[in-house]
Amino acid sequence: MSSPTPPSALSFQSYCGDLFRELARSDQRRWGEVYLRGLLSVPGRKTPTRISEHVLGRPAVQQLQQFVHQSPWECGPVRRQTALRLARAFATEAWSVDEVVFVKNGDRSVGVARQYAPSQERTVNCQLACAVSLVGAGGGLPVNWRLLLPPRWDGDEQLRRAAHVPPRERSRPRWQSVIEAIDEMTEEWLLEPRPVLADWRHEAETDPLLCALEARGLGYLVQVSPRTAVTMPRPHSALPAVRGTVGDLAEHVARRTERTPVSWHDRVSERRHRSQFLSTPALLCSPPAAGRATPAHRPVPRHLVTDWPFGRPEPRAYWLTNLPARRLAEALPLAHLRSLAGAGLRRLHEDFGLGDFEGRSFRGWHHHVTLASAALGYAALRAAAPLPERVLSGSAV
Repeated sequence: MSSPTPPSALSFQSYCGDLFRELARSDQRRWGEVYLRGLLSVPGRKTPTRISEHVLGRPAVQQLQQFVHQSPWECGPVRRQTALRLARAFATEAWSVDEVVFVKNGDRSVGVARQYAPSQERTVNCQLACAVSLVGAGGGLPVNWRLLLPPRWDGDEQLRRAAHVPPRERSRPRWQSVIEAIDEMTEEWLLEPRPVLADWRHEAETDPLLCALEARGLGYLVQVSPRTAVTMPRPHSALPAVRGTVGDLAEHVARRTERTPVSWHDRVSERRHRSQFLSTPALLCSPPAAGRATPAHRPVPRHLVTDWPFGRPEPRAYWLTNLPARRLAEALPLAHLRSLAGAGLRRLHEDFGLGDFEGRSFRGWHHHVTLASAALGYAALRAAAPLPERVLSGSAV
């Protein structure tokens, strides 16, 4: 893929033309433009009622609901066009994987259950989703989504029928949803891969995700719990291996190795940060799952990297990474790029109606989050290359 090029003047119509070019029917493309205009311009909650009144000046609730909730257009091509446009415009330094929590009342909307949300460290009645964002010069730009179905949705056929959940959609380990989204981005969208950032502190197993990324030749920087199990270094090769944790390993290495100062600019807070990092080879206790890597592929060695601030008795954070040894000094600044993804997701909620979807269907949820991402993408492009004229006024239908 060619290097990013600065955004040029962009009209809303040309953006929608690219975005919806693969929608089969002209009415789908028209209603897509109306809905996107609404997400960009309606103040407050972005509901079909408010969007139709603000954008069209007349009621068109049924048509908008039909387009979002039931119309059988595929999200993949729209997400792909959004991602490709943004990747061309902005230098991408990493892909950030983040949990998104949609707090809900009741239990009929697709994927809703009372479940533990790791990012909030509490149990809540909600939908849980995984978002993959491009992070870099354009900030944090979510482009791909997976809805994480809880186990209770696997066996309740009445719930599944009411929410129109496809038969193939089932509860699965979170790492599988992440890999499925990344495979789509690399194999179908043909995006140039970037290091994958993820917070895996609350997951019971780390190896499945790391092995899957390694089998695909992808770099990663994954935050883990200090309790994550590893094999400790042996003082003599004849001694049996001893199990420990990444916390134990960091403490062991700190007694023998000096920490390295590092500083970086936080692009969200606009502040300069200083800390120290410590790195050491790391081997997880569980062996890689059979059949993941091809015979020709040899995984890059894993390292443990810690953020160990001045004057603290223990690290503030721990990551496992397969970055080349020459890039380990970049690990802390790279890890903190996840704050850009968090800022992008907050903007989606606050400015583009991410949490305003009122439907219950699987298809409708995916349509809405896809268009919310497209709205943020357009806003990022517009901010980088201001338009010569106003383009959000007027009716598209």
